[in-house]
Amino acid sequence: YGCVYFAKNMLAVKGDSFKGKTVVISGSGNVAQYACEKATQLGAKVLTMSDSSGYIYDKDGIDVAKLAYIMEIKNVNRGRISEYLDKYSSATFHEGERPWSINCDIAMPCATQNEIDQSDAQTLIENGCIAVSDGANMPTTLKGIQCFQEAKILIAPSKAANAGGVAISGLEMSQNSARITWKEAELQKLLFDIMENIHSECEKYGRESKDYVNYVKGANIAGFIKVADAMLAYGVV
Repeated sequence: YGCVYFAKNMLAVKGDSFKGKTVVISGSGNVAQYACEKATQLGAKVLTMSDSSGYIYDKDGIDVAKLAYIMEIKNVNRGRISEYLDKYSSATFHEGERPWSINCDIAMPCATQNEIDQSDAQTLIENGCIAVSDGANMPTTLKGIQCFQEAKILIAPSKAANAGGVAISGLEMSQNSARITWKEAELQKLLFDIMENIHSECEKYGRESKDYVNYVKGANIAGFIKVADAMLAYGVV
């Protein structure tokens, strides 16, 4: 959920939201599945998911029921994403391809490293994409990031946007140490607050003008300052 929450905060800075937006997601593992779920809950229409064999495109959107079928295919049967068409024949499967040619408002690469290159980034920009939130580890190449920055597209770097997994691990450790449990709603609130704080730090150090925040720069500077402050606090320097 973390990469969706970060994107939600980026859009809010622009006075916008997920509601009514089209979203293209790569991958079909844990990150992609729950990014799809949360984006749908926030009012978006998710059009694609993928695996190493290719991607599916469902123009009607991958709703909760369809996502449950994908989870059955991937988590239970260990099958291929193309099996989605066995039940939802109106969708299409694009063998050996990535979904970045599909028109969308928001792109969420949640599969693997370097899956959006310069050409993919340019295609997304030309097709009207307004925001990219990295769910995988470094899914956008350096030249791809530079394309987004030059076009002033909102780009949430993976070091910030996919911090949700580590954050939840930290919360689990806190639960274990304190011998307490949280209800789902409490846990979601804690995660959202963490991602909101990460976004705020990135915005603080990445704002370059009234209308543009360079989140890549902001995440780097925020990270450096956090380490430096810790070094000073512990007397290392």
